[in-house]
Amino acid sequence: MAEFKINIGDAKTGKTLKLEVKSPQADSLIGKKIGDTVKGELFNLPGYELLITGGTDFAGFPMVPHINTAGRKRILTGYGTGMRIKKKGFRRRKTVVGNTISESIVQINLKIVKHGRKPLWEEEKQQGEQQEQQEQEKQAKEKQSQQEKQDQAQQEAKQEA
Repeated sequence: MAEFKINIGDAKTGKTLKLEVKSPQADSLIGKKIGDTVKGELFNLPGYELLITGGTDFAGFPMVPHINTAGRKRILTGYGTGMRIKKKGFRRRKTVVGNTISESIVQINLKIVKHGRKPLWEEEKQQGEQQEQQEQEKQAKEKQSQQEKQDQAQQEAKQEA
C-alpha cells in the first residue's frame, strides 16, 4: 500500500499545491522515473501535464536523476543534489536515492508542464474576476473623462462663436 505526499509547483504563479495520494492512485506512480511526465487526471487535475522533478525517501534522502535504481546508494560527489560545496575540489560521500519511484519514497516533487482549463487555486479565480472588474471600471472612467473633454471642447467652441 503506497502513500505519497505530492508537491506540484507552478512556475507561473510561484505557488505549490500539496496533495496526499493513497494506494489506487499512488500505485500508478511506482516505477516512474525523474523526467517522466504524468497526466493530471491522476490527481483530479484534468488537462494538466506534470513532470517528475525529484523527491525524498522515508529518511529524507533526496532522489538523484543520474542513479538508475530504486534504492539508496552512497556516491562520491562534489556537486549536485544533497551537496553544499565548501572548497574548490571538495568531494564527499553522500547517501542518495535513485531516480525510480518505489514504495520507500514518501515525497514526490512535480512541476506543471501544461496547464489545464481550471485554475488550481480559488485565489486565481477571484483575482481574475477582480482584474476584469478593475479593467472594466478603468475603461468606463476613461470613456467618461473623454466624454467630459469633448463636452468642454464643444462648450468652448460655442463660447468663442
